Amino acid sequence: MGEVFLGSEAVASGALTRHGLQRFHERLLPDVYRARGQAQSLRDRTVAAWLWSRRRAVIAGAAAAALHGAQWVSDDEPIELFWNNGRPPSGLIVRNETLGNDEVTRIAGLPVTTLARTAFDLGRYLPRHKAIARLDALSRAIVLSNDEVLLLAKRYPRARGVRRLREVLPLVDRGAASPKETWLRLLLVDAGLPAPTTQIPVQNNWGLIAMLDMGWEDYMVAAEYDGDLHRSNRDRYVWDQKRSRLVAGMGWAVVRVINEDEPADVITRVRNALTARGWRP
Repeated sequence: MGEVFLGSEAVASGALTRHGLQRFHERLLPDVYRARGQAQSLRDRTVAAWLWSRRRAVIAGAAAAALHGAQWVSDDEPIELFWNNGRPPSGLIVRNETLGNDEVTRIAGLPVTTLARTAFDLGRYLPRHKAIARLDALSRAIVLSNDEVLLLAKRYPRARGVRRLREVLPLVDRGAASPKETWLRLLLVDAGLPAPTTQIPVQNNWGLIAMLDMGWEDYMVAAEYDGDLHRSNRDRYVWDQKRSRLVAGMGWAVVRVINEDEPADVITRVRNALTARGWRP
């Protein structure tokens, strides 16, 4: 048996003996097993959590976002469930909260909070930067309506974290292609710089040259985050160099940011680039 399953059900049906269950399978959660020697994916852990609840819980939080198509959810992310259980095993977060029938959908056979309810919970429970990064990724995967999320805030005005949710929703931008791009955008906005436009196309007579991470088209200034792929992949590095020259030739000033940069230095470089092009606070 390669899939995640309930041990008691497998033994009761005769598919496995108790000896076979214990010898050839590993326990993921109480009474939840899978064949030994396989890496645990987020999907496996999500199914395991649902089975642990005896198929009664609803999947929520980051795991629900991943089922809706959001990227950047790691395999070891805690699995959140809506269910009534005060002592969940390690790796699970169980919330006993009101959940309307119209706030649950099914994805790949699993009960999952709807897109709006998933966003409602992410925006309430996570710290500001992480909440916005998760919501950026969710809205990038599937169009997210702030109005639908705010309707839930009206439905549950006393729910924990509603004020935080109202603060983060206007900052969500589906143009963020990674959590680091979200971080960079918020760093600049929080420093008092104007909110940048994301995913700016740069074209010449032959077509599209580049899609800039974020920038200010009126001043032709952009900020780009270069992840490890830009340095570790030679083909990508060569293309980035050619692309940078083409973009500069079109009149753009591009501030490139890497993980090792100090935030204060990034802010200064972007501010100087903007002021050199005529921006004034």
